[in-house]
Amino acid sequence: MTIAIVDYGMGNLHSVSKAVERLGFEGLVTGDADAILGADGVVLPGVGAFGDAMEHLRASGLDGVVRQAADGGTPLLGICLGMQLLFGESEEHGRNAGLGLLPGRAVRFAGGSAGADAEGGVRGSLKVPHMGWNRLEFLQPDNPLLAGLEEGHVYFVHSYHVLPERKEDLLAVTDYGHPVTAIVGRGNVYGMQFHPEKSGELGMGLLRNFLALAERAGVEGDRRLG
Repeated sequence: MTIAIVDYGMGNLHSVSKAVERLGFEGLVTGDADAILGADGVVLPGVGAFGDAMEHLRASGLDGVVRQAADGGTPLLGICLGMQLLFGESEEHGRNAGLGLLPGRAVRFAGGSAGADAEGGVRGSLKVPHMGWNRLEFLQPDNPLLAGLEEGHVYFVHSYHVLPERKEDLLAVTDYGHPVTAIVGRGNVYGMQFHPEKSGELGMGLLRNFLALAERAGVEGDRRLG
């Protein structure tokens, strides 16, 4: 089974590829449209600025490829910035449109202040970026991405966080002055704000569950073709 790791010039490509390989699958780092569309699952990694990432995706034509893969039912996982790119827009360095696969937007943490803000409140003073190990709270423990796993700590590095429009898309949150979106999912589209490949046993368990979803989708696709 092949997992395409989208190479658009930004992202923790090789660490994700190595994690996929440690779990017994082929992690193919590629910017080739046919390879991405022919994969059993697609991972969209990302580090850096939202606008720059979307510019790279559009310039390479990979924004349409990622949408086509998702629309075709291929399991898709966005990691860190890649999760934010799944949504409609971000306010990072002005308003930038995302892939629009999930409704919602990315906003900056209101660091350095106390009390409530317009985005839901801040308890005390927050350091931005949010960097370090934080505990996940599962909101939908029956979701197959969370199957067989227990709540625990994972590793975050981010200055912006997502506000999904639909509460039902929220699979897990963490606390950083207020509830912060950590895992999202709808249909075959998933996202993790943290780095699962750097998050120990829980992170690898989440990645393993995504690979199992991709494997199952690939088998079902083969049956339909047969």
